[in-house]
Amino acid sequence: MTEAGETEANVTIDYAEVMRRLPHRYPFLLVDKAEAFVPGTSITGIKNVTHNEPFFPGHFPIDPVMPGVLIVEAMAQTGALLMSKTMDVAVADKVIMFMSIDGVRFRKPARPGDQLRMNVIVTRARGDAYKFRGETFIDGKLAAEAEFMAMVVTVDQPAS
Repeated sequence: MTEAGETEANVTIDYAEVMRRLPHRYPFLLVDKAEAFVPGTSITGIKNVTHNEPFFPGHFPIDPVMPGVLIVEAMAQTGALLMSKTMDVAVADKVIMFMSIDGVRFRKPARPGDQLRMNVIVTRARGDAYKFRGETFIDGKLAAEAEFMAMVVTVDQPAS
């Protein structure tokens, strides 16, 4: 059990906690909330794609599609959220950095009005480095998948 009597399988991370745990900010914060958090094991990140996204006017004006690299970034941020909450990383002096990505496949485009559900599982963890498998779904259909790694890095001198 966790706080407020929730079981690990139904832990929700709201937008305020996402903001506390990830250093990203608009227009680059790509996770609105998360659910099904299991420490050190898995998480489901949620991104609501709106017509107001800053990339749509240029990608593509007549047929807006979310860039695939941003879907991968959203999966990576979901993994970073899992790491941050699992390890209780203080974002004041540490960041979680993307290390590698493999096996990326795009299967369905993301468009305004879609909701991305990013299921991320830990496939290996060693110290401050985690390896993940991520799958992003739109309306229950696989839209993208990837394997990626991230690690906690200490920030020597935070930017001001």
